[in-house]
Amino acid sequence: MLGLMAARQAGLDDPARLRRAERTRRVLSLELNKDRDVERIHGSGINTLDIEPVEGRYMLSGGSDGVIVLYDLENLSRKPNYTCKALFSVGRSHPDVHKFSVETVQWYPHDTGIFTSSSFDKTLKIWDTNTLQPADIFHFEGTVYSHHMSPVATKHCLIAGHRQEVLAVSWSPRHEYVLATGSADGKVKLWDVRRASGCLSTLDQYNGEKSKASSEAANTAHNGRVNGLCYTNDGLHLLTIGTDDRMRLWNSSTGENTLVNYGKVCNESRKGLKFAISCGCNPEFAFVPYGSTIAVYTVFTGELITMLRGHYSTVNCCVFQPHFQELYTGSKDCNILAWIPAPREPVPDDISEKSLPQHHVNPAYEDAWSSSDDEG
Repeated sequence: MLGLMAARQAGLDDPARLRRAERTRRVLSLELNKDRDVERIHGSGINTLDIEPVEGRYMLSGGSDGVIVLYDLENLSRKPNYTCKALFSVGRSHPDVHKFSVETVQWYPHDTGIFTSSSFDKTLKIWDTNTLQPADIFHFEGTVYSHHMSPVATKHCLIAGHRQEVLAVSWSPRHEYVLATGSADGKVKLWDVRRASGCLSTLDQYNGEKSKASSEAANTAHNGRVNGLCYTNDGLHLLTIGTDDRMRLWNSSTGENTLVNYGKVCNESRKGLKFAISCGCNPEFAFVPYGSTIAVYTVFTGELITMLRGHYSTVNCCVFQPHFQELYTGSKDCNILAWIPAPREPVPDDISEKSLPQHHVNPAYEDAWSSSDDEG
């Protein structure tokens, strides 16, 4: 890292490389923060978390008890030991509280004045953050397992919500009209919401090689319920997880299964499973609830990097805070845990320059001049 900083100061290397290296180091050193607590409000399991993308300061949680809580993640006390306080909650005594389990909460991507929630009570609610009153309530005939607002849409304000057996939905962060959905029938479909004729494509785990698939498995993404979807931040790939204990990475443009092998990814959830992908690292990492732990994989090679242990019961959801490379996880044990990068080891005062790691300059930034240019 010191070599990268020296090269950056000398103008010999790309500043983005230094940022990626430090973000990657921080993710690889994630550990349970024993000095930071998140105030315990929920009386039953936590199903969903979301951190607003504007400041990365405020976090929403939704629980099996129907309760929604908003937390302030900033350390206002400036003390080493502190608790992330709940600013407010939509508790059981609130007149508009969800009657049953809250499955998804999400901030409006461009303004913390609005957030949304959906529940097993067959409703999706649009909340005014300032008044803590619903600005609108949508009623459905079936259970709402998941919903999502596009993070990039500028020409529409559509909220994708699906009923009954569609367990996961996610808008593309690259194309504002493209939506991915995962279902209990093992299928993952990509939709262009401007088209009424049907979906763009149905992802096939066998990439069209039907000779290797039984007729039942043809055109399915998983041999089980698909209950988790997550796009990479550039929108070029889609990561899916199913109850067949498999996770698959897809090229979102071609619909091709990239065949990355993550091994067995234990998934016994009967409803939506919220997992997360890092941002700005090299390589990128996936944080996946795995029983009472969180498995950390490299997205493009499938390597299991580590298992984060701290919860006492099944982990249902996790959310990544890209500003400081922090991870927050919610579990059936009613706790929200904060995972932060381990502090960097201080450099000894008597360290010599020769003992520092040698940095090799990116060839694109090397001086192309040579004394041979003046010869002959």
